Amino acid sequence: MGFFDRLSRLLRANLNDLVSKAEDPVKILDQSVADMQADLVKLRQAVAMAIASQKRLRNQADQAEGQVRTWYERAELALKKGEEDLAKEALTRRKGFQESSTALTNQLKGQEGQVETLKRSLVALEGKIAEARTKKDMLKARAQAAKAQQQLQSAVGNLGTNSAMAAFDRMEDKVQALEASSQAAAELAGADLESQFAALEGGNDVDDELSALRQRLEGGAEAVALPAAETSSLEESKDANGPEVEAVKVAEVDAELEELKRAIDKL
Repeated sequence: MGFFDRLSRLLRANLNDLVSKAEDPVKILDQSVADMQADLVKLRQAVAMAIASQKRLRNQADQAEGQVRTWYERAELALKKGEEDLAKEALTRRKGFQESSTALTNQLKGQEGQVETLKRSLVALEGKIAEARTKKDMLKARAQAAKAQQQLQSAVGNLGTNSAMAAFDRMEDKVQALEASSQAAAELAGADLESQFAALEGGNDVDDELSALRQRLEGGAEAVALPAAETSSLEESKDANGPEVEAVKVAEVDAELEELKRAIDKL
């Protein structure tokens, strides 16, 4: 296979592919019907010309036939008058018109057959055009519906990639992520708040215990610092009621209190 043959085939293939891709069914259907209508006009013109030619041939054949009869009558007249040479000349003319009449008659028969063929073709083309017009509307509707369906399928196929629906899905995921983050922060804040309140509640118990201890210790210190008169009363009471109550040492209580405060501060 030669280079130019391959190049020619490649060019024709590419051109055919471009033409096929560029073809719009709706436009092609309209153009096809328009072309058929143009062919119909041409065929009608051809039929009209054929009929006109047929009429001319018929007129010529009729005229030739009339001349044949006329020259035959003249030959008879010349022969009756004794003009044999004139009669012979008339018969010669008659023969020429007879040949013309025969030729014209044959042409007329052929022209009549052609006219009939053209008429049948005209009727068939008119029927095809009427059918094509009916089918054209249906095919155009089907083509438009198929094109709309194709566009719809293409749009649906692109929803998950680069369409507004994909952006909508991404925003939905982002909102869910923000909600999860907010819930986590709220849970952490609630846990910290619970721990703070637990610490406060624990501190209240310690403070209550410390207050009770202070009150008890303050009550003991007052007993230690009683006046001498009251001390003598206690001594009397000791002699009267039972063993002697030991005197509380204030310095030891203060030391114990300070140690308890340091223990509380470490909590």
